[in-house]
Amino acid sequence: MAWGFGKKQRQDEKHDEDDEDDEDDNVDLVNFQGALEGRTADMAANTRLVQVALRPTKDLVTEGLERRAEVMRMDIKGEKAQVALMIDGMPYAGPRLAKSQANAVIQMLKVLCGLDARVKGKPQSGGVKAEFQGIKYELTVEVAPQPDSSERLTIRVRNLSIRLETPQDLGFSDSLRQTIRDLTSNRRGLIVCCGMPGTGVTTTTYALLRGIDVYLYSIYSIAKTSRELLNIKQFEVNPGDDLQTSMMRMIREEADVIFVDPIRDADTTQQLMSVADRICVISEMQAKDCANALAQLAEWSGDPQKASELIEGAFSQKLVRLLCTQCREAFRPNPKLLEKVGLPPETKILYRKGVPAVNEKTGEEDDPCEKCGGVGFYGRMAMIEAIIVTDPIRKLIASSAPPDQIKALARAEGCLTFHRDGLRLVAEGKTSLEELQRVFKG
Repeated sequence: MAWGFGKKQRQDEKHDEDDEDDEDDNVDLVNFQGALEGRTADMAANTRLVQVALRPTKDLVTEGLERRAEVMRMDIKGEKAQVALMIDGMPYAGPRLAKSQANAVIQMLKVLCGLDARVKGKPQSGGVKAEFQGIKYELTVEVAPQPDSSERLTIRVRNLSIRLETPQDLGFSDSLRQTIRDLTSNRRGLIVCCGMPGTGVTTTTYALLRGIDVYLYSIYSIAKTSRELLNIKQFEVNPGDDLQTSMMRMIREEADVIFVDPIRDADTTQQLMSVADRICVISEMQAKDCANALAQLAEWSGDPQKASELIEGAFSQKLVRLLCTQCREAFRPNPKLLEKVGLPPETKILYRKGVPAVNEKTGEEDDPCEKCGGVGFYGRMAMIEAIIVTDPIRKLIASSAPPDQIKALARAEGCLTFHRDGLRLVAEGKTSLEELQRVFKG
């Protein structure tokens, strides 16, 4: 069942729950299409709340979707509530609401997600399907109680039309894609993707996984995921089996590559190491960069020498904003600038964020770009760092060397760095030098 029909198009829709809210408007509004996770949104039991809060809830979510927000967060302070939007990883101010209206919106979203609107003293989370301007979304809703007895609302947006699944989708270079194929062809060793929360590490992990030739290698997954894994067998875990037992079963079924849940502790690391000499294991973990991930794995393994023999490579990513292709500005770079940043001297054109033109008659800026809304950027892409474990790097891992030594040697050996991959994106006109500087400073 769907609640909210956006632009009014048919007279026979007048009898649906929220149609009264839209009778005087001819605007597109988000269309909520049912709760996620098998829950049911009981609209009939919350008739009064629906009448009061459904329209403001749709207005709030619609503005966030119109502005391409990946996160909407609402905090109640005093008698007002402020909404903040994260757009391409950057914070922007959203609408302000009265406290009473904000509370009603929070309770309405609980109902839409199939949660209990009466519960206010403990965290709740759920989700709701939505459609806006022909695009399907999944909205994950989190409500957390605050010390002042208010509630913080967080909505995380997943645009189902954007498929960042393959190395090509994420803009991996040809050489990087070949590196992935070479590593997994060994049918042994541990390969990790690493990063901090919110940096896209899971998406990069899935892209790496999909960079493997599924027609040459048998790939099994034991990871808990809602993402579709085409041509990858989801392995059934027997009740009571631990990770190591399940992995041994996959080896007996002649798997070449296995994909497991994120590595978070020494016990998991040691179980993975126990089979990594017979099968290629792919996972992800939280770490600042590749060198820190390698050092952490060596420590967790309890046997740095063994870890050095089994770890094959680490990949990490930083998200960089992409220039809006509709309003970006081309310019001829100064040769000294090219030399300073490390771009080839034959680079003829670079791009930067567009600036709205000024009307000569009025002295006012022209209307902002229709595509990006005047932000100058539209979407993000991953810059990749990769450390492929060579014999010299193995010696450092075996000696429990600190991350800075591993990083220095990797650079000396020509491993892919964020800086180098970022300059590739600049040279291709996908981002700007200013954006690179912002990301590296952050």
